[in-house]
Order: sequence, then structure tokens, then C-alpha cells
Amino acid sequence: MEQAKGGRRGRAALVFGAIVVIWLALDVATKGWVSGGWSEGEVITGPLLGLVRFHLVHNTGMAWGMFGDSTFALGIMSLVVCAVMTVYLFAFSPRAGMLETAGIALVVAGGLGNALDRFTLGYVVDFIEPVFIDFPVFNVADIGVTCGFVLFLAGMLLTWRRDDRAASLAAAQAEDPEGPDER
Repeated sequence: MEQAKGGRRGRAALVFGAIVVIWLALDVATKGWVSGGWSEGEVITGPLLGLVRFHLVHNTGMAWGMFGDSTFALGIMSLVVCAVMTVYLFAFSPRAGMLETAGIALVVAGGLGNALDRFTLGYVVDFIEPVFIDFPVFNVADIGVTCGFVLFLAGMLLTWRRDDRAASLAAAQAEDPEGPDER
């Protein structure tokens, strides 16, 4: 039983690490590409399929301009959230499923990507701008944070549902250890 638990944790750590490294690398690469050849405010591409355009923005706050010029504080907050979620996953959620693990990994990768920008550049490089809706410009890290949080919540709900079913089954077996009559 202990070995199975250790194997599950090892797999979770491997999946977590791989997702963090891959998503963080994708974020850094896309931000590097967009920052390398264009100036702030420049529109890089026209609307792609009528959905988004690439428009380079240097963001010192959060979405919708909240907490503008709070770059350092937001960077610290990102690191704290990343640390808390990682500790939760590996210390307080021993039965976390792959959805929870992948979700937290995406949140951590996104948080690290944006914190890296905040500490090295003094702003976050955003460049994906929806054209069909009034929405803030964002980046690959933001996609990881948002999608990761949704996956994390879905994984938690599925785990709770699985645990509730197991508890109900155990309670039913405790009431009738021989099972239903076969007549």
C-alpha cells in the first residue's frame, strides 16, 4: 500500500514538473518572440480568424488595469500563490488526481512566467488580444493560470465525488456485510 502511494506521488511529481517546465518554456519563448522584433503598442498581426490579434503591451498591473504600477508586489504575490499551491498539492492533498496535479502545475507555470517578467523587466509582456469581445490583452502564462484553475477545481470536485461514492459504498457494506440476497 505504501509503495503504491509513493508511486502515485512520484508520477504526480513527474507530471507536475514536466507541465511546469513545458508551459513556462512556451510562455518565455512566445514573450521573447513578440518582444524581440516589435515595439510596445505595435499590432503584430491582424485578426486571426476574427478571434485574436497580436498586440504588444507592457502591463505593470493586473487585468483591466487593476493595481497598475504594482509590479513588484504582484510578483511577490505570484510567488506566494505558487508556493502555497505546490505545498497544498504535495503536503496536504495526498490523493490528488491528475486533473488537480495538471491544474496546479499550469497555475504555477503561469505564475512563475509572469513573476519572472515582473522581476526582470518591471512589467508583464502581454500580446494576445481578443477582437470579438472587450477583454484585456493576455499571454500564455495567463492562459495557464486560468485553465489550470478550472482543471484544479474540476479535479477537486471529481475527487470529492469519488470519495463520497466510496464512503457510501463502505457504509452500505458495513450495514449488510453479506451483500444483497440472491433470490
